[in-house]
Order: sequence, then C-alpha cells, then structure tokens
Amino acid sequence: MLIQKFTDLEVWKNSHELTIFIYKITKSFPKEEVFGITSQIRRASVSIESNIAEGFSRFHFKDRLNFYYQSRGSASEVQTQLLIVKDLKYISAEDFKKAFDLAQKVLIILSGLIKSTENMTRK
Repeated sequence: MLIQKFTDLEVWKNSHELTIFIYKITKSFPKEEVFGITSQIRRASVSIESNIAEGFSRFHFKDRLNFYYQSRGSASEVQTQLLIVKDLKYISAEDFKKAFDLAQKVLIILSGLIKSTENMTRK
C-alpha cells in the first residue's frame, strides 16, 4: 500500500484508536479529576497522533524525527498515567490491559518508523 497521507500510517491508526479509547474510559473518572489526570491522559494521547501527523507532513527527515520522538515520549507518558489510574482503581483491569497494550503496540510501530526515518537522514 502506498502511503500518501498520515492517516495511511498504521501507527497513526493505532494511536487514534488509543485516543478514542482513552476518551471513553476517562468519562467515568471522578469529577474532581477533570482538570487533573483526566485532562493529562487525554492530552498525552492526542499528542501521540498529532505529532505523528505533523511529523509526516514535514519535508525534512530530521524535522520528522523530532515530532516522532515527541510522539514516542507521549506514548510512554500515557502508559505511566494508565498505571496511575489503574492503581487508583479508576479503570478496570480489562480496560487497563487494552489501553496499555495498545500504547505498547504504538510504541513498537513508532520505533520502527523512527528507525527507518533515521536511516533516511543518513542517505
């Protein structure tokens, strides 16, 4: 498949799925968390796919890398926040596993995208 736009990237599709799932599970978080962990985990998940999209649209590979690195950091941030909300018992074990595994999948695919982009900067 020819990749012509950021929405063609598997990593973007998976990160978008993660964002939608994060929004669904955070609906039931305590109201006092609306400006705390709820906002933080939502912003971090949106940051993953947003940085992938912005990086994809950059002309120079080094510019792309900076956004992909940011995206990778945000994916790890989401995983950390998922551990927090699991320990606070804001989400079920099942929802935690689904979200954490999806974030891990994003990290793995994103690492491959980063590696291939790094290789292109050396050419």
